[in-house]
Amino acid sequence: MGITGLGHAGLWVNDLILTRDFYRDILELTVTDEDHDIGMVFLSAQPSVEHHELVLARGRPEGNPTTLNQLSWRLDNLASLQAFHQRFVAEGVRIKQVVTHGIALGIYFLDPEDNVNEVYWMTDRAIPQPFRRDIDLAQTLDAVLADAERLLTAPGTTYRRAEQ
Repeated sequence: MGITGLGHAGLWVNDLILTRDFYRDILELTVTDEDHDIGMVFLSAQPSVEHHELVLARGRPEGNPTTLNQLSWRLDNLASLQAFHQRFVAEGVRIKQVVTHGIALGIYFLDPEDNVNEVYWMTDRAIPQPFRRDIDLAQTLDAVLADAERLLTAPGTTYRRAEQ
């Protein structure tokens, strides 16, 4: 089972536009997707390689002194994602949500200090973000892939923030 590296980080921000402009104009990151109604901006230094390395999310939670939204760890394959899911369940890790983003399938979970982490596997799809649908990883690999494909066009809500 293999984490191949830190995939991206997310920051809670109060002023989405000001912060987006800073990362876009000063650090010269590319905006790869954004949704002002939901309050999210996705940025990358290498958009042809990585859809996003930084996510800005409007709405820093009240009473939360941190700006960290999440740490996201890239996995080598879907079987590793399923193995992590089994490990998390067996070890009692607090899972917030298991999802497909179209571009990736992931598990959002809490560490012992309540920091949000994600392990994810990248698909080969190019789907505008944010996109999020619950998915069941307890299926066979083929069934998970078929379900992920079906969810891309299924009616319903495409985004909901993992429970805080």
